[in-house]
Amino acid sequence: MFNPDLLINALTTILVTIDPPGLAPIFLSLTVGMTREQRRQVAARGTLIAFGILAAFALFGDSILGLLGISIGAFRIAGGLLLFWIAFEMIFEKRNERKEKTGETAISIDHLHNIAVFPLALPLIAGPGAISATILLAGAFPTPVERVELIAVIAGCFALLYAALIIAERLDRFLGVTGRAILTRLLGVILAALAVQFVVDGVKAVFLS
Repeated sequence: MFNPDLLINALTTILVTIDPPGLAPIFLSLTVGMTREQRRQVAARGTLIAFGILAAFALFGDSILGLLGISIGAFRIAGGLLLFWIAFEMIFEKRNERKEKTGETAISIDHLHNIAVFPLALPLIAGPGAISATILLAGAFPTPVERVELIAVIAGCFALLYAALIIAERLDRFLGVTGRAILTRLLGVILAALAVQFVVDGVKAVFLS
């Protein structure tokens, strides 16, 4: 059954966890010295790989949890706490520092080879937070039709991410240091609220089961 509130919640959660505005300047640092066409290819490959990873977890994440004997309630609590930690890092500007260090390591070791896979797709886009959020959201989309809706939402988020990476240079100039800091903190507060809701839902599920 089509539920617009649930879809909006999924859209917000995925967008905040993949954080397109925060990734834009890091993407620039990863692709320094590349032409516009090379950057476009890296952005396309990275977003496609990350989308494939999240789509797989949207389809089979609950099955994996079942094989491991983990209830969705327990995972909601654990995932909510993880998302809250990511929100904490966003609010206090720790997440971008960590991502920038990951990017710098990749540049020095791999000399920009395969950066679309590592570190762009994993762990910068489809990191633990995004994977956890996807599995948590999949629990609210149990039927095959609803899972297709969730994957469509994820695809829409990745289309926005790809657009942000393509215009990364202009976006970075437009936001500036202050704009990025304000936006990151605002998204962090939203993610913190969503994380608390995941924990509350998980606690309810555990005690009602």
